[in-house]
Amino acid sequence: MKTYEQLTLYLERDRLVLQHMRKDIQQKLKGMPELLSIGQVAEIFSIHQDTLRNWEKDGTLVPLRVGPRKDRKYRPQDIEAIVDKMGSKLTLPQLESFLWKSADILRGKIDSSDYKKYIFGLLFYKRMSDVWDEEFNAVMKEYDDQDIARADYNHRFQVPKDCRWEKITEQAESIGQKLNDIFDKLANANSPKLDKIFEDLDFANKDRFPNETLQRLINHFSQYNFGNTYISSDLLGDAYEYLIKQFAADAGKKGGEFYTPREVEKVIVGILKPHQKDHIYDPTVGSGGFLLEAYDYLKQKSGEKIAKTLYLYRQEQNLATFAIAKINMFLHGLDSADIRRGDTLANPQFLNQQGGLQTFDIVVANPPYSIKDWEYEAFKTKFGRLEGYDAPPDKNADYAFVLHIIKSMNTNGRAGIVLPHGVLTRGNAEARIREQILKDDLVEAIVALPSKLFYGTGIPAVVIILNKNKSEEKKNKVLIIDAEKDFQEGKNQNILQPQDVNKIVKAFYGYEDIEKYARVVSMKDIEDKGFNLNIREYIDSSEEDEVIDVKKVRNEITSLKKELLE
Repeated sequence: MKTYEQLTLYLERDRLVLQHMRKDIQQKLKGMPELLSIGQVAEIFSIHQDTLRNWEKDGTLVPLRVGPRKDRKYRPQDIEAIVDKMGSKLTLPQLESFLWKSADILRGKIDSSDYKKYIFGLLFYKRMSDVWDEEFNAVMKEYDDQDIARADYNHRFQVPKDCRWEKITEQAESIGQKLNDIFDKLANANSPKLDKIFEDLDFANKDRFPNETLQRLINHFSQYNFGNTYISSDLLGDAYEYLIKQFAADAGKKGGEFYTPREVEKVIVGILKPHQKDHIYDPTVGSGGFLLEAYDYLKQKSGEKIAKTLYLYRQEQNLATFAIAKINMFLHGLDSADIRRGDTLANPQFLNQQGGLQTFDIVVANPPYSIKDWEYEAFKTKFGRLEGYDAPPDKNADYAFVLHIIKSMNTNGRAGIVLPHGVLTRGNAEARIREQILKDDLVEAIVALPSKLFYGTGIPAVVIILNKNKSEEKKNKVLIIDAEKDFQEGKNQNILQPQDVNKIVKAFYGYEDIEKYARVVSMKDIEDKGFNLNIREYIDSSEEDEVIDVKKVRNEITSLKKELLE
């Protein structure tokens, strides 16, 4: 009909390919009646009828109600509204809110520390599928050849025909098993790139994922296009980081296992200052925030092209966290980042050609604090990490991570490590290791952080900056910074503000005494204190007691009494 010929022109004018609608929408609209049923519209756009009903509830659509049953009938203007809705660009706050609402669908059905991996898996799947369609349409527009448009070399990720998002929207029963099958096929089609990334997902458990719950999730994600035209890597990556933070807060103590506050990462990266082509390694990567911060730092300083020259290496033991980190890099467009799974202390994955530990320009880490159950014997005998050092205690792995990091630094290597305060003062084997590290002149700075910055623990932490090639003026010295009092107080977590981060970084590069905040300490002073690095031994940041003039106060009281009597 003429009405839909006009709508076809509308679609072409707004560049259907760029809007990422399915190519056959125009064809399906030809010859259609002026009023379409909900079933017809759902089929045309490959969305569920519940999605259309939800858009009606929020006012996006106002279809006609016809006949005694008040059946929905969609007019050309309704179709235009759907095209605009599915092709609309989201702001970061809108995207964050939208993604967090997907978690609301699962909240209460499965443990809060567990459902994040399912949300992340679905988000990544939707992104892959929408980008594949977008790539396909772009090639078709240029070459009009389906074989070329489907060719592997035209796609960042391979999405087999029976794995496209539209297929899961058409699934009415056994949605969970269908999702499992799709994830298996996606992993196989993109091996080794996506190896193990979906391995920890099982949507087929009907007690945890009833069909109607999965249908709500699919409908929710179907509301928007996640192609590059509408959601850039930067925007989606930032929203993903927001989700990680929210999930960490939701998970409480377990949140600290995979999330380091971005502000702490900014402190360490701001001190280490990554350069072009640096090789950067995180042996306990968590969700990958440190390496993303390094990338963002260089991107802001020198541009995206230079930032992309960084070589990023990561290892993570936990399978679910490994997947989160890997997806995080993909969503930020950092496909070349090398993440491997395994126990860093027992089975480090990054080795050189001689079978020893690979070394790096920069190492960053927030390892798990004071773990008691770790591979002590394997650590002692592998890769020469104890050369020149005592063995750490078998019931505390803090210094095992430190020694692994030292061994992983190249001759000019720098490192930033987040650790509990105990590493500064504990005795016995740890005291001997601390003394040996200090005598090797590897410690460049120590930064005491405020308490309650990290999820799952209220204890304050310290940042230890190591440098295997200290400048001449810093040799045999350690800068100690007491930043414990500079923060914004929060209900559950305290926050380092931008000015707090900048103050720490500025103090590091000033490398001079600042009253009640920073002090450059000689190795002789440290030796005199038995190589104990307790911050209070070096910086007195306590407030001075106010001196009260008793005579003056007494005179003021007497004066006030006289005024009252008058």
